[in-house]
Amino acid sequence: MIERLLPTDVSCAATRAESVPDGTLFPEEEALVAKSVAKRRNDFATARACARRAMAGLGLPPVPVLHGHRGRPLWPEGVVGSLTHCAGYRAAALARARDVLSLGIDAEPHAPLPDGVRELVTLPAERERIGPQAPEGSDELHWDRVLFSAKESVFKTWYPVTGIELDFAEADLTFHRTGVADGGEAPVVPAAAEGAFTARLLLTDPALPTTLHGRWRVEDGIVATAVLVRPDWRESDGM
Repeated sequence: MIERLLPTDVSCAATRAESVPDGTLFPEEEALVAKSVAKRRNDFATARACARRAMAGLGLPPVPVLHGHRGRPLWPEGVVGSLTHCAGYRAAALARARDVLSLGIDAEPHAPLPDGVRELVTLPAERERIGPQAPEGSDELHWDRVLFSAKESVFKTWYPVTGIELDFAEADLTFHRTGVADGGEAPVVPAAAEGAFTARLLLTDPALPTTLHGRWRVEDGIVATAVLVRPDWRESDGM
């Protein structure tokens, strides 16, 4: 799914596997999760297995992927990228820094957000645009989950460039549905639904860009989103 949301100069790799064979991690990576519970270890290892495949797609040798502030992946010199993992899906996306300034990806289960979370991660204007929350088990698009994932991709793209952490209330998202897999419009989720989104950043610093653009897709019970900015983003204020 992630590869459908990003241009061809981004190397993507994904898996539905929940675990990987022993020995997948480098010793330096093993040390980071040595005391973690099994779920955390599996999430960490499967995402890094995807990262190694994405490195190969760029013609790079496999190297450890350690982490920095709040778990942000640390990539080799000259590489930018992003990781994501949720139940049933893990992915990595990498690109050469000469081609891409920053990128962020996120995957979530296609289901309503837990009780109370919708109000915490959305603005009143966003809730008005996306409408009421679809019930659990519904065939409707769960726009609240799509929005949450999109904001995660925005934040993952923004921080490496600016060093500034965004709050959920500091990005106002608008969605644009560009079509469905069967070519028709439908009130329920078909084989796949997809589109684009625009994030307006509610910042007061006039020196910083105020807009990010991304893409979303819902398929096989998974929501995937991606944001990418090119090296001239500060001048063009866009993708």
